[in-house]
Amino acid sequence: MKFGVPKEVFEGEARVALTPESAKQLQKLGYDCAVETGAGALAGFSDKDYAEAGVEVIKTAAALWKDCDIVAKVRQPSETEMKRLKSGQTLISFFNPGANEAGMEMAKSKGANVIAMEMVPRISRAQKMDALSSMANIAGYRAVIEASNNFGRFFTGQITAAGKVPPAKVLVVGAGVAGLAAIGTSTSLGAITYAFDVRPEVAEQVESMGAQFVYLDFEEEQQDGAATGGYASVSSPEFREAQLAKFRELAPEVDIVITTALIPNREAPELWTEDMVAAMKPGSVIVDLAAEKGGNCKLTKMDEKIVTENGVTIIGYTDFPSRMAAQASTLYATNIRHMMTDLTPEKDGQINHNMEDDVIRGATVTYAGEITFPPPPPKIKAIAAKPKEAVKVLTAEEKRAAETAAFKAQTKQQVTLMAIGAVLLLGVGLVAPASFMQHFIVFVLSVFIGFQVIWNVSHSLHTPLMAVTNAISSIIILGALMQIGSNSWLVIVLGALSVFMAGINIFGGFMVTRRMLAMFQKS
Repeated sequence: MKFGVPKEVFEGEARVALTPESAKQLQKLGYDCAVETGAGALAGFSDKDYAEAGVEVIKTAAALWKDCDIVAKVRQPSETEMKRLKSGQTLISFFNPGANEAGMEMAKSKGANVIAMEMVPRISRAQKMDALSSMANIAGYRAVIEASNNFGRFFTGQITAAGKVPPAKVLVVGAGVAGLAAIGTSTSLGAITYAFDVRPEVAEQVESMGAQFVYLDFEEEQQDGAATGGYASVSSPEFREAQLAKFRELAPEVDIVITTALIPNREAPELWTEDMVAAMKPGSVIVDLAAEKGGNCKLTKMDEKIVTENGVTIIGYTDFPSRMAAQASTLYATNIRHMMTDLTPEKDGQINHNMEDDVIRGATVTYAGEITFPPPPPKIKAIAAKPKEAVKVLTAEEKRAAETAAFKAQTKQQVTLMAIGAVLLLGVGLVAPASFMQHFIVFVLSVFIGFQVIWNVSHSLHTPLMAVTNAISSIIILGALMQIGSNSWLVIVLGALSVFMAGINIFGGFMVTRRMLAMFQKS
């Protein structure tokens, strides 16, 4: 079968769904590859690069659609492209099935199979095909770069002979893939970064990246994002009011706001209202990554940059990934290649469209002349984190009572063990000769002392396990040295062997520990 990629027809789109490197991987799966002339030019991939990778370069889009069994794209197909579909052909692309009923009907009438890359379920096995996350990661990074370009001041604070420059304050609304990428970029540039998200499990992720999580003084149990496909669940009106109140409090303080709140197939929620924009300082910047779906900011205009009366710049671009076309194309082409790997289990160049597979079924919107959107829930779901139980704070009286009870229980256990040991020793003494008892008591005492010595060894130079084994080896060496002066040659030989083998264990422990520590050191 032939795998083809046409040139994107969407105005300003620079990405391409096939790179020379991904073409080589697809050829290993048994596919012939083709691209339209100039398909990768804006992303930095020339026709010559493709030809050297064994890819056929076809002059026109019409010829490519007619000649290929599988067509991969980046943007949603235009009406002209949909008319070029043929029966049995497979289209892999962003498709926007929730708002593209006409496109699904046309694909159904043509008998074509359509796989929508934004519908890949968010389960562990499908992460390698998650094109939404790949593109969102780039968008989050690029949003900070665009913000810094329009901000006109340092992100990081500086102290110079001319005066002190305070660091910029950045608020990231939504800590999904794009949000986390924005947080990481912002903190690395030296800004004081704040982040907000309605999902409780992301607070630790935000704080681990050096940002401050914005908490609300509001009691509402939010559903774990893992249980809702990795997206935030819809909040109550009361929660929304508390959220907006917090944003109004932060608006006069922050210099840059990056909003990323967007759920596929839904309009973007309005989170940054007109009065919040009015409260911001002149020169502040808002980057709205949800502009394509109406925007999180009330004043956002899709694909435009505007400046408000109070000097706030609002950026509503929808082509952030396309502004980094080479990197975005490489990641997207890799997502496509992984999808093709799942579609070609036999690596024989033939698609096996297995509708029993959670990932393939979830991403398929039309198949065999039928519309299959929306898909059923995946059989395997992400496991939501269990809610943390609140730790009860004990009063002073309760602490004393607990300590007294623990002391009594420990004392009772120790007395019981000593009583049992005494009875056993008495029982052995009644039947064993005196010479045996003398050695036996020494043996018991040595075991007790050895136990205390071994388990009280500090493991500052070792792992705990290595410290214990080295302590045991040290006791063996001491015992062997005491026996080397014996008159028996057999005892001398056994003592020497014990010293030799225990020594190997001790020095080996130091070497293993040193290698383990070296793993965590920069070379």
